[in-house]
Amino acid sequence: MNVASSINSERKKSCINCGAELTYEPGTDLITCDYCGHKEVIEQSDQPFQELELNKYMEQMGAQSHSMEITMLHCDNCGANQHVEESYKSLHCVYCTMPLIIEEAYKDDWILPGAVVPFDFKSDKAHQIFKKWVSGLWWAPNNLQKASLSPENTKGLYVPYWTFDAELDAQYEGERGEYYYVTVTRGSGKNKRTTQERRTRWYDASGEISGFVDDTLVKASQQKGGQIPSQIASWNLDHLKTFDTRFLAGYVTEKYTIPLKDGHLDAKEKAKEIAANWARRDIGGDTQRIHRLEMQLSDQTFKHILLPVYISSYKFNGKRYNFYVNGQTGVIHGTRPYSFWKIFLAILAALIVIGGIVYFINTQQ
Repeated sequence: MNVASSINSERKKSCINCGAELTYEPGTDLITCDYCGHKEVIEQSDQPFQELELNKYMEQMGAQSHSMEITMLHCDNCGANQHVEESYKSLHCVYCTMPLIIEEAYKDDWILPGAVVPFDFKSDKAHQIFKKWVSGLWWAPNNLQKASLSPENTKGLYVPYWTFDAELDAQYEGERGEYYYVTVTRGSGKNKRTTQERRTRWYDASGEISGFVDDTLVKASQQKGGQIPSQIASWNLDHLKTFDTRFLAGYVTEKYTIPLKDGHLDAKEKAKEIAANWARRDIGGDTQRIHRLEMQLSDQTFKHILLPVYISSYKFNGKRYNFYVNGQTGVIHGTRPYSFWKIFLAILAALIVIGGIVYFINTQQ
């Protein structure tokens, strides 16, 4: 998984009053100075997000259009390639916490993001979400609760996604099923019983459907470990803002590793699912069968967008566990270790209690 920021974010964002670092203030349109309190407004354009023409981009422009050079660092431990801003203090991998070697930084290009959902809350709230979640885990090791509250183990990460828009037209052939019920009698004598059984009458159906497919979301990164879990991967895209590097100040930003072409193939499969759902709705009835579906997509456009996630990494018995908090909604998900000794002692205590009850019963007889 590559992690990167645009070229402008690599220039240190300095306060005009004191020269200290400016960072994005979650939930606002401000970058602020943590030292003197100076604030600057991130002005938003009245223009809509720029949608890039998909076919024109892939066939004519390619990677030379709407791209910028970025700086990345490689993690030898987990394979992640990530960007660390000049003012970013922690030179550790956002996924596995291993040290990064700044001298081994290298240059690469990326398609400039078109929009971003900024972080809605600070990392201290993420700590509280971690704390509440961990406190509800049964059989968790004691040091897990300590690790989940450690600020240095929590990083804010902007995750890349592709979004695709298109006009969809499709022709289908299938069948509409309508339920009816028949009375069925089985057995005889005392064993005789009557039940209602559902049957289906099928009628041929065909037609055409069309509509606009808006913001089909496709993940744009993957690596051997540290995948963002699907349980938290839901954002309100109505809150997208026109991309500005100042939203990235103080955060790590992931670079896509799934190429646009591959992302588009995934989006086409999702479009087929949408077309099939539209066809079923058009067929009507109680149930449907689709025998043929021919889909065409036109006026296809795409965006590269960035979405917010907090990550906390924790090691237990030599194994790394990741915890993720959606930086917009606060939804949390993660893997967790179990304490052998807590489970062992709980079982032992239960056996002692059961043994005591059995002994008491026997002595009373």
